[in-house]
Amino acid sequence: MCSIFGFCGTGGDIAEIKEALGKTHSRGPDDTRIVDTGNGYLGFNRLSIMGLTDNGMQPFLYGNKSTLPVSSGSNPEDPLTAPDECGLALVCNGEIYGFRPLKEDLVRKGYTFISDSDCEILPALYMEYGVEMFRMLDAEFALVLYDRKHNEYVAARDPIGIRPLYYGIREDGTYVFASEPKNLLNLVRDIFPFPPGHYFKEGSFIKYRDMSEVTSFHGGDTDEISSGIRDLLIKGVEKRLDSDAPVGFLLSGGLDSSLVCGIAAKMSEKPLETWAIGMDTDAIDLKYARTVADYIHSNHHEVIITREDVLGSLKEVIEALATYDITTIRASIGMYLVCKAIHEQSDIRVILTGEISDEIFGYKYTDFAPSAEEFQKEAEKRIREIHMYDVLRADRSISVHSLEARVPFGDLAFVEYCMSIDPEKKMNRYGKGKYLLRRAFEKDALIPESILWREKAAFSDAVGHSLKDDIAEYAEQKYTDAEFEELAKKYDHARPFTKESLLYREIFESFYPGQSKMIADFWMPNRNWEGCNVTDPSARVLSNYGASGT
Repeated sequence: MCSIFGFCGTGGDIAEIKEALGKTHSRGPDDTRIVDTGNGYLGFNRLSIMGLTDNGMQPFLYGNKSTLPVSSGSNPEDPLTAPDECGLALVCNGEIYGFRPLKEDLVRKGYTFISDSDCEILPALYMEYGVEMFRMLDAEFALVLYDRKHNEYVAARDPIGIRPLYYGIREDGTYVFASEPKNLLNLVRDIFPFPPGHYFKEGSFIKYRDMSEVTSFHGGDTDEISSGIRDLLIKGVEKRLDSDAPVGFLLSGGLDSSLVCGIAAKMSEKPLETWAIGMDTDAIDLKYARTVADYIHSNHHEVIITREDVLGSLKEVIEALATYDITTIRASIGMYLVCKAIHEQSDIRVILTGEISDEIFGYKYTDFAPSAEEFQKEAEKRIREIHMYDVLRADRSISVHSLEARVPFGDLAFVEYCMSIDPEKKMNRYGKGKYLLRRAFEKDALIPESILWREKAAFSDAVGHSLKDDIAEYAEQKYTDAEFEELAKKYDHARPFTKESLLYREIFESFYPGQSKMIADFWMPNRNWEGCNVTDPSARVLSNYGASGT
């Protein structure tokens, strides 16, 4: 991960801008640079992943079809001034998959480059194609660029929102963009998530791609659909193994992370580095993760945590996440602590994870969908909002420890294909959730059959049932019933409805006062469906949880 910042106008205080960028130093601890564009500032904290030399450092300055070299000895405390020949200045936190053919095409058109960084092609693409470039990208990205010729700023974010971007507007109308909300505190009054699949230009947000928008369902029988799922997920994993820095894998022992690891293991010439986490008393998934690790012959690591670890990390987890959502926080604690261990105990820089499968193929609660139409509507809603929940969790829990998250299930071609499968075929008509995904890999033997067909357990539950129970018990002791009722009344938006949710909200407000609308609401089962009108987001409270938690 890296951290980007764009102050899009004059009048910025450079000391404030340095301080703001410094708040996300952990996203990019390798180098820092700020450029004075002549009409504002672009800032960048670098985590070196592709093109590891100094020439891969941003902001990229571009002019006359060439990247302009910047002295690597520049003092990061002093902003650089963009030279007169600079036509574009750009910062991007992203991975551009398949960038080499795009680069070769640009070279044929007369463009020149000075590094192996994938993001270095972006200014040239913009010079050649303008905002149409965003529709061309197979990427996870967030970027801000300054077009000196037209004296305007352009910003954009990938169609799922895997890379974070936020913005606010100052009283004088100046837009400020940044990787995280903490960068914008004290610079703007209200902080908003940048809408995925949009670009910003001339004061407007323009949609260029909507992954939740399905205009028609493709045909094919179950075998054909399963084959499509299989081929596209394999390609999605393969793309994300391309890195100049060491790669590791989160392995929970559930279906999704196990498939990612199984696919990668078959492609790798050496053992994968896999990591799992569990509570010291009732970790459900450690044994399953070990089963997968033994099967694929990975170099496996286990991180064991205690009640004290969970409660002691709560404030720092919520500060990193910038959310009060119950599900997100519960599931983030395990990911946060395992990534902390990875950072402290290894040289890994890139982490592959299993997020976004549930939103496409269904949760335990979507078994209660009353119709295929309702199932599809729910999937579209989840994909539209995923940047505020599971994707946010993966980004922040990983990046705060100077690691980069890559999400194969978020591959654009894979998501587009799977969202266009007839929902009648995706619904649980088979007595087993995610049937199509399981069937897609039935013949490959990439993971043990017992894991391929294992019932799903929620990640926060799988780390250990006591994780959630310990926090709930702590919250119960912290507030009396009367205190809960009184304190919850303070909040009109996303009002806490349990003592645990109040605990999270109070911590959130201590770091991000008045910014709750950055998150739409609580990530909960669809309460309009029979069997889903529950008061806790854990799948454990649903009647069909069954053997998931064993």
